[in-house]
Amino acid sequence: MKITDYAMSRERGFLSHYEITDIQLPPQFAPVSRAAANLSGLLSSGAVRRWLAALPDPQIAEWAGAAPDEQVRTAMVQYSFLVQAYVWGEPDPPAFLPANLARPMVALADRLGQAPLLPYSGYVLDNWARLDRDAPISLDNIYMVQNFLGGDDENWFVMIHVAIEAQAGVLLDNACKLVDAANQSEAAEAERLLIQMDQAWEGIYAIFKRMPERCDPYIYFNRVRPYIHGWANNPALDGGLIYEGVDKFGGKPQALRGQTGSQSSIVPAMDALFGVAHSDDPLKAFLDELHQYRPVMHRKFIEDLAARSELRSFVEASGSNSLKAAFNACVEQVARFRTRHLEYAASYINKQAGSHSGNAPDVGTGGTPFMKYLKKHRDENRAQVV
Repeated sequence: MKITDYAMSRERGFLSHYEITDIQLPPQFAPVSRAAANLSGLLSSGAVRRWLAALPDPQIAEWAGAAPDEQVRTAMVQYSFLVQAYVWGEPDPPAFLPANLARPMVALADRLGQAPLLPYSGYVLDNWARLDRDAPISLDNIYMVQNFLGGDDENWFVMIHVAIEAQAGVLLDNACKLVDAANQSEAAEAERLLIQMDQAWEGIYAIFKRMPERCDPYIYFNRVRPYIHGWANNPALDGGLIYEGVDKFGGKPQALRGQTGSQSSIVPAMDALFGVAHSDDPLKAFLDELHQYRPVMHRKFIEDLAARSELRSFVEASGSNSLKAAFNACVEQVARFRTRHLEYAASYINKQAGSHSGNAPDVGTGGTPFMKYLKKHRDENRAQVV
């Protein structure tokens, strides 16, 4: 396996290979781009639906089928933010998404093989740029390009994720090399790669623990989180959202999962590499379903790792205590990351009091009762050392 076969790199991991500020959309997108650039102002007006419903439909079905991938993904970022703002930008969500938003949203999602609402890829992976193009992708050199309300807490929440994804490029590149090392019985090389991954995890953890510095739990819950919910398992949307003017849906409500950090492909890729399995429970079923919300190439990367990795059995059979220790250190690092995720889920969500329609503190943005199962998956992860 080679990381470049999946449109990824050691320097950027799952992040876009371009920066969204470099991508120019065709002229018919101008009204949409202006609305996206002023989305904070539209939301603050208290009448965001009126303004978004007045946008022209650029009729992009044919364009979306042939346009460069970078342009389609950039349009996906803008439209998915507008769609979320239309649904969650006023006190009570609507029963339907108007055709001027629904048709282009579905056309973009169909081209990308994703669901027609805000995905993690649109919220994080494609939604960043560097301040200094000659400097690294780091917290002091990146910014969130497309916002909802904007502000330090919203920006920092996304910037933390972007910085983690960049740091994880080492993990993903080494994962490919570890598949080959295990297949060729190269114990010394496998151990070297695992030690390097353990060090990269330290960098990831150092970034992740900085979340509270500039993202306050109360602000996150009440000013950031409300806009990233989906339409599934949400009592505020009875049965889902109707996409007006989209023939293939036949006027039926669509119950789609919301954007969530669980759509990040880092931890699932590590589970696939290390052969970490999870017993059946509602969260596992949800995560299996959520796999289809990831970009196509990221899904393929995880699937290929799961199919090709013999690393666990190779380490078990090696007889090398130092190789086993390096393997177990990486398994523990994933469990440690899951522990911090669980802690944040408690402080940023579960301990908050819901005040916005559809923003329940005991249900994740993807639509699951998450606390119980996050802990279970962490414990299962930690138990599967060799």
